[in-house]
Amino acid sequence: MGDVLEAVGLVVGYGGTPVCGEVNLGVARGEVLAVVGFNGAGKSTVVRTLAGRQDPVAGDVRVHGLPVMPDAVMFRRQVATVFDEDVFFPSLTVREHLLLVARGHSVGAPEEAVDAELDYFGIADRAHAVPDALSSGQRRRLLLAAGFIRPSSLLFLDEPEQRLDPVMRDALSRRIRERADAGTTVVVVTHDPRLLVRTATSCLVIDETVTTVGTERGAQIIAGA
Repeated sequence: MGDVLEAVGLVVGYGGTPVCGEVNLGVARGEVLAVVGFNGAGKSTVVRTLAGRQDPVAGDVRVHGLPVMPDAVMFRRQVATVFDEDVFFPSLTVREHLLLVARGHSVGAPEEAVDAELDYFGIADRAHAVPDALSSGQRRRLLLAAGFIRPSSLLFLDEPEQRLDPVMRDALSRRIRERADAGTTVVVVTHDPRLLVRTATSCLVIDETVTTVGTERGAQIIAGA
């Protein structure tokens, strides 16, 4: 069986200008790839490009052997994402958001599934609040609940530990491992060493390498993180 996610000769950036070196990777079913590096190295840009949120400067990305097509029904069914800029419907409550996601992805017993996510992420007491009434940490937990409640074979998480307390970060680590053990491939950008050690099976390190012609940013895979 081939890799769930592949990138060959991938160059990412803005306006045709690369922000880091060429990325080549393959991530198999049930693996957790952690993407790490200093602030501004290009981690989120790499992951956004892998997830189809922006076009590559060069190279190729494939999911289940097919080109990334974020508007295709099959891609949306297979790929779940949690990015910090993801938006909410302002008039829907927390519970209504999760029910919309659960029903839209044909989750069995959606009411019970929503209750379980509300409890797991500690927002059951805010179930009837609208997003604008939530704290930043509660909004982050709602985004995570929406990402985890739906089935997916590939899950992208961009710094999911942001604005979470240590107890919730540990719960998030367990949830990532549970999804991976069940067969989901996970790509997670993180600055949290504990989350990295507890979840990752491999690591994409994006760093700076000084060359004779100036500063070049490179990316490499380190297996068995």
